[in-house]
Amino acid sequence: MASKVLLVDDEPGLLEAVQAYLEDSGLEVEVASNANEGWEKLQQSPPDLVISDIMMPQVDGYQFLQQIREDPRYKTLPVVFLTARGMTGDRIAGYQAGIDAYISKPFDPEELVAMVNNLLSRRQVLEEEKAESGENLNITELASQIAEIKSLLTQRHEISQTAAPIQVELTPREQSILDLVAKGMMNKEIAKHLDTSVRNVEKYVSRLFTKTGTTSRTELVRYALEHGLTS
Repeated sequence: MASKVLLVDDEPGLLEAVQAYLEDSGLEVEVASNANEGWEKLQQSPPDLVISDIMMPQVDGYQFLQQIREDPRYKTLPVVFLTARGMTGDRIAGYQAGIDAYISKPFDPEELVAMVNNLLSRRQVLEEEKAESGENLNITELASQIAEIKSLLTQRHEISQTAAPIQVELTPREQSILDLVAKGMMNKEIAKHLDTSVRNVEKYVSRLFTKTGTTSRTELVRYALEHGLTS
């Protein structure tokens, strides 16, 4: 599955060019013409990396970055500033605000692609390590979640009878992972069952949290049962 990049810039020509560079390198790219639109798209379908201009109307790149970093879900999301502002002071301000990389216009497309791929590779390694250690070290917490989910499943019939339909669009893969989470399976088990990586499962579970406004597997399962998202 291709990594997903969200590209935010108010220059249509540059937006199109950078999108083409990244897609030619095998990445999936979604674009936004301003930070407000970028934030909406980030909420709807969380990317693996964000590239943002700094000088944009209404909400600039620094404000957009602050918005991202203040949300616990995106504290570790890689963000690259792509901008004409290349002064040392601007770079320092970007790094202090939590930027991961900074590339100035005009830029070499190959350098941008290499930088993006490097950040994505590092994030994949960190997330896989986090998934592995998290499921091993937090065994008590995970066991508690599994117990709570199993308790919910015993009430499945009663909960589903009062299900309130809701407009939440899930992809086939999101639906299959939601169904497995609702069976009390953890990420390693789901990854093995679907013959995919733990990282991919983590990514989809994160997207499910975002789409449903939940923050834990137990909340997710209850939400799914209450709104008829899983049988």
